[in-house]
Amino acid sequence: MNRLAGGAGIVAVVVLSLGFASLNGNQRVTLRLGFATFYGVPLTVVAFGALLLGMVIMLVAGIRSDLKVRRILRARLAEEGREDQGRFVDQSQQDLFDAGAAAADRALFQPELEESPDPQRALREEEPPT
Repeated sequence: MNRLAGGAGIVAVVVLSLGFASLNGNQRVTLRLGFATFYGVPLTVVAFGALLLGMVIMLVAGIRSDLKVRRILRARLAEEGREDQGRFVDQSQQDLFDAGAAAADRALFQPELEESPDPQRALREEEPPT
């Protein structure tokens, strides 16, 4: 529904712009900018130029506030991250097993890991010399 409304709005703006341009194509105006005066400028050029200039001005004016909002949101996100790290750590946890049993388990399984043969090495040893 939103895509249809957006597409219809774009089509309406284009149709109105084309209608304005076709009805005022031969109209000429004098454009006084304060530091320069232009004679015989087409009205459609003045209208579309004003539209583009307004868009650029709003872009420049909006960048400052957009960057300010982004900075605030980034700071808020970092603060919430620090709060979450402190919140989810259970300070009252206790070990279920004593340290001696954990060390014995590591010693029991560690030699198996170190003695596991390299499959490529076993294949190289079985090959007859050429």
